[in-house]
Amino acid sequence: MINSLNEPETLIKNADHILTMNDSREELRGADVLVKGNVIKAIGHNLEGAGKVLDARGCVVTPGLVNTHNHLFQTLTRAVPGGQDALLFGWLQTLYPIWARFGPEEMFVSAQVGLAELALSGCTMSSDHLYLYPNGARLDDTIEAAKTVGLRFHPTRGAMSIGESDGGLPPDSLVEREAAILEDCIRVIDAHHDAREGAMVRVGVAPCSPFSVSRELMRDAAILARDKGVMLHTHLAENEEDIAYSLEKFGCRPGQYAEDLGWTGSDVWHAHCVKLDGQEIDLFARSGTGVAHCPCSNCRLGSGIAPVRKMRDRGVNVGLGVDGSASNDAGNLMLEARQSMLLQRVASGADAMSAREALEIATRGGAEVLGRPDCGQLSVGKQADIAVWDVSGVDTAGSWDPAALLLAGPNKVKELFVQGRHIVQDGQMPHLDLRSIIGQQNALAKKLMEG
Repeated sequence: MINSLNEPETLIKNADHILTMNDSREELRGADVLVKGNVIKAIGHNLEGAGKVLDARGCVVTPGLVNTHNHLFQTLTRAVPGGQDALLFGWLQTLYPIWARFGPEEMFVSAQVGLAELALSGCTMSSDHLYLYPNGARLDDTIEAAKTVGLRFHPTRGAMSIGESDGGLPPDSLVEREAAILEDCIRVIDAHHDAREGAMVRVGVAPCSPFSVSRELMRDAAILARDKGVMLHTHLAENEEDIAYSLEKFGCRPGQYAEDLGWTGSDVWHAHCVKLDGQEIDLFARSGTGVAHCPCSNCRLGSGIAPVRKMRDRGVNVGLGVDGSASNDAGNLMLEARQSMLLQRVASGADAMSAREALEIATRGGAEVLGRPDCGQLSVGKQADIAVWDVSGVDTAGSWDPAALLLAGPNKVKELFVQGRHIVQDGQMPHLDLRSIIGQQNALAKKLMEG
């Protein structure tokens, strides 16, 4: 996007460390970032600006974090009894009847809460996978919520079409006719998708999973998405149950199923991929298919440790996802990045992943997975999505390398800019009445519990 001469400037001044995540992974000390309008104008020392100045002494500056997989509606169903200790399929069967009672208000408020929580953890861009639409709910509800919070948003029009009576996992009340699903995909893309550089909203197409939609819908969704020029997203190879289902129903592993139906390529990213084997990892690397790694959810549901080290070494694009709060209970992307680093070390040794590599996956990696080369790094001309972390507090006291944020913290952001807009200020979101929103959320959750 082209900036006009009168667009506002912000100068982030005297940062202790700037981790750019640019092509050379440059790091600067005692340096500045100059923002003009929605883009970064300059990075360096002793910069001057004509607008607002933010003193960043005692702070580390990074690109905003990128969340590549979420189910925002699930912030209304954290820590639900009966689902707290279940594996994936049993967990879903506990929660489906509760989610069936949602409507537009539940979708809107839960998205506000989830996105605000992400913003306070340093996230500037989030995807969302909404795959059920009970009682008049629409994808538009979450898009409107994202506008109130101010995050860059990649919602996906999910769907389920095979209910219990046809051998699927979800109850029949939550599935839709496949023709209606495709029609609504076209509607939301035409209404909301912005393909331009710097876009605040991009829409994807996202049938929920191989065990909740037909082969025909998977294939038709891929054709539709490519006709519309949008990305494709689904769950894949999440746990052993997932693999067993694919082998029994389709006679092949999930990677082969995806390839056969057109679900590989640089315009596709899959969530979880915990159980990909070597051939599937090579397929994803060769085809440019992305992965949303969700380590906390994978731990919570006992799914396993995704082979992220092998994926990265073979050239697979990997980003991070907090997944839904019903299978994570938190939406803190900085904690997700730390967990990803720790799990790779558990699986492959203490040198398997550095703090900086995990932070790269959480920033530039996620932007690459979502097809956003204009985001995820601090470089001249890129979008001004910037996180400022206070490293002068008790959690980092005594740290020899404050830029290794994932080792000593913090896990909450001090200042956050999205498209140059200052949406978190001194750890608060002054443009949102969070107290009121949280009150709405808790009232809705209580109503669901009583029901």
